[in-house]
Formats: sequence, structure tokens, C-alpha cells
Amino acid sequence: MLLWLWAAFWLIMILVAVQDSLHNPYIAWWEPLLWEGSSCVGGTAWLLWQRRHKQRFAVCLDQPLQWFGRHLVWLPLLIVTFVGFTYGMRHAVYALLGGVYTHESWLFVFGYESLKLLLYAGLWLGIIFGFDSFDQWQAQRRHLLELQKSLTEAQLSQLKAQLRPHFFFNTLNTISALMHVDVERADRMLARLGDLLRLSLQINDREMTTLREEAHTLELFAQIMQERFADRVSLRWNIDPDMLDTQVPMFLLQPLLENAFKHGVERSSGPVSVEMTARREGGRAVLEVRNSGSTLPAEHREGVGLRNCRERLKAIYGEQASLQLMNDGDAVLARVALPERQS
Repeated sequence: MLLWLWAAFWLIMILVAVQDSLHNPYIAWWEPLLWEGSSCVGGTAWLLWQRRHKQRFAVCLDQPLQWFGRHLVWLPLLIVTFVGFTYGMRHAVYALLGGVYTHESWLFVFGYESLKLLLYAGLWLGIIFGFDSFDQWQAQRRHLLELQKSLTEAQLSQLKAQLRPHFFFNTLNTISALMHVDVERADRMLARLGDLLRLSLQINDREMTTLREEAHTLELFAQIMQERFADRVSLRWNIDPDMLDTQVPMFLLQPLLENAFKHGVERSSGPVSVEMTARREGGRAVLEVRNSGSTLPAEHREGVGLRNCRERLKAIYGEQASLQLMNDGDAVLARVALPERQS
């Protein structure tokens, strides 16, 4: 972009010089081309030098005065080399064409060209500073996004590391309690826990999964819990078949279903209904776990599983996803709303 702007600048300069000399019978058509063309070549040489060594100056882009100062230190050398090159080229071309290039005294030439170069150098250094500052800001922004992504991935890994031991610890406690009552049922629960562990290891390296796989994981967990509360709990699955390929965070709903058993089924002496629902609502995926048998106390405090679910949603979706826990009549409803993404 900078080079295109530079080319447009010199094209305008050449066109203006040619336009000014069109009605002057003492100036040939090629002379303004030579004058401005020689200045263009000299200026371009310095611009290419600056671009080649821009990293030398980039270290002080956050200190504009120092950045400009480092460039202006080279101004005396720029003036000498620019005047020597451009005027030497003009003298050489005139001589080859059998003419003589006349100009003011060298003292006047150096004074005039110094003022002109100071003006042009200030203009173009300002433009270059703007382009380089923008490029550096973009690079820093990309670096910040990469760091943020790495931090988010590390945070998600930590949350999953906290969630899975918490889940398996609770499940093993359930099996331990059942072993003293019904060994056969405890054996079935261990077998299903083994299936759940095997599934967890197979998908351990993924953060996202399909709703189909998440529902399968939930069914395995529900089967384990139903072994303990077979006569007190009924499960209903109301999942829209069109949403089975929707992407959801891995093990997102398991803590919600676990809470339904822990606070609804486990603390109730009567029959409890647990319902899993997945539907579309306004272009978003809405996932709900509803259990009867309990209501939220006035001073409800979130546990590890629910808190991790909320933090994972924020890490993955930002403010686009939400998790609400509320009373729904004589039942508790956990409602997750997130952007719908197909696998």
C-alpha cells in the first residue's frame, strides 16, 4: 500500500511539472520528465533503504520523537547524496543530448533542496510512521489473540481436569454405598462406569462434541444413577432429532444431570421425574435439565460442577452463551442457551 501511494505521489508530481511546461517554448517536453524523474529515482532509493532497515527503527515506534529523530539524523547525508545523484543525472543526460543543464549556484541549490527535502521527508516520515505503527498494532493484536487463545485452552483443560475427577469420585461413592446392599447391581454399575471411562478416554482430546455423543454419555451416566434409584426416578428425553449434529462443549450437561439426581432424587422420598430437553429457539440451541422433587433455597450457592459449566461457557462463547438455574413450579430447571453450530 505504501509503495502504491509513493508511485501515485510521483506520478502527480511529474504530471504537474509537464503541465506547467506545456506552454513554455523554451522547455522541451522531456525536460520536466528528467527533472522530476531524477528526483523520483533518488527519493525511491532512499525509501527502499528505509524499508529495508525499518526493523532498526521499529523498536522505538512507541516513542514517536525518538523514531523521527533517528531518521532525521540521516538528513544531511540524504541531502548530499540526493543533490549529487539527481543533479549529476541531469547534467549527464543533457551532456549526452549535446546540451548544458543550467541551474542556480550550488549554494542556492543546496539551500533550496534542503528545505524541500526537509518538507518532503517530514511528510513521508509521517505517512511511514502511520503505516508501521498500524502494522505493529496488528502484529501485537494477533499476538495478544494467540496468547488469549492459549490461556483459554489452558483454562478449559484445567476446568475439565477439575470436573472429571469430581464426577467419577461421586459415581464411585454411589457404587461403594450400593455394594453393601446389592452386589449384582453394583457390578452392573461398575461395568457401565467402565464404558463411560472408555468413552471419556476416546474423546479426551476434544473440547467440543455433537449433541448425539453428549446424549449418549448422559444415558450412560443416567443408567448408573438409575441402578441406585430405580424405583424412585423416571427419565424422559425430549431431544429434537434435527439437533443431534449440533456442537456442544464436552461433558457440559453431565454436571446438570448429576445435580438433578443429587438434589432432586437423592433428597426426595417420593417419585421424581427428570427430563432432558434440546430444542431450537430463535436461532440458538436451548438445552434444559428439569427435575422435580426439590426447589432452590433462598440462599443458593453453586457447586464445583455448575461453576465449571458456567466458566467453560464463558471461555468458549464469551457473552453469547448463558446458564440459568431457576425454580419452575415445584421443580428445578437448569437452562443452557448457546449459539447453534453444526458439526
